[in-house]
Amino acid sequence: MTAIESQQSSSIPFLRAAAVAAFVVIGFMLPRLLGGTSVAYSTLTTIAIFAVMCYGADIVLSYLGEVSLGHTVFWAIGGYAAANLSVKYGLNGWATAAATIALCLAAAAFLGAVTLRTREFVFSLVTYAAAVVAYEIAFNWDAVGGSDGIVGIPPLKLPLLLTTFSGAMQEDLWPIAFALLLLTLAFIARFRRSRLGTTALMVQMNPALAASLGVDPRRIRLAVFVISAPITGLAGWLYAYQRAYVGPDMFESYFLVMMLTAIVLVGRRVLLGPLIGTALLIAQQNLLSLGGDWNKIVLGSVLALVLIFWPAGLVGLYRRITKKTS
Repeated sequence: MTAIESQQSSSIPFLRAAAVAAFVVIGFMLPRLLGGTSVAYSTLTTIAIFAVMCYGADIVLSYLGEVSLGHTVFWAIGGYAAANLSVKYGLNGWATAAATIALCLAAAAFLGAVTLRTREFVFSLVTYAAAVVAYEIAFNWDAVGGSDGIVGIPPLKLPLLLTTFSGAMQEDLWPIAFALLLLTLAFIARFRRSRLGTTALMVQMNPALAASLGVDPRRIRLAVFVISAPITGLAGWLYAYQRAYVGPDMFESYFLVMMLTAIVLVGRRVLLGPLIGTALLIAQQNLLSLGGDWNKIVLGSVLALVLIFWPAGLVGLYRRITKKTS
């Protein structure tokens, strides 16, 4: 290696770190760059929350090759944990977040142990059935709010050392949502390079090779499924504080379709894919809204079109176009 090549290779980590730092700074300042209005803060906070929600399902779809139709269960667990524990017991955000993580891990371990015995269509069907059962419990069980849900969730409070981070307003929630998004991106990036991530991908792509290396596919699949749950759960946790209400509507198909569309729109196993996909979908709903029901129709139509014509997402479409023009 020449001196020039050595210098260029050593500068790559610095350039990558600088790019990440620029991304973080610009991302955090984005609401102010868009005018600093309450609408800008609210929209970007929602994008951050929904993107985190999608990353949980993305791990299962991208690294297990399975379509989980039950991740709304973890999304709702986060919301209900935040609502019940803050309203009934006055617990702060750290305590409700810890409860969310614990409940999601337990629910995913149970659900995964049952559903991961199945594959593909049957797996999707069983996870969807679990979501239906959870919805009926939430709708009919008064102890968790019943059909009316829980209103009056107090503002999020996160005491830290000598200060307390509060989420009383959308402007206050944005730094918390942005921090959660950054932590999620860092976790996903780490997972992609981890032994579990590479092994899970091998189990999906080449099961015979994985078996020959002594890998237990069921154990790997369960581990990936379990770690995906708290990610989506924490998104539901913050969403409950954002709108100060939770109810059975957290199980609506809208959130499920949002997860799947945001993941496949850009392409699987693209680090910023779910974030970009979520941003595009929320931008359409906020800036080019056609009304509540029409927005759902647009969302479902986009999912269908991508799966039919561009199953590899926009990244795959871009590669196909560049390949033809080269």
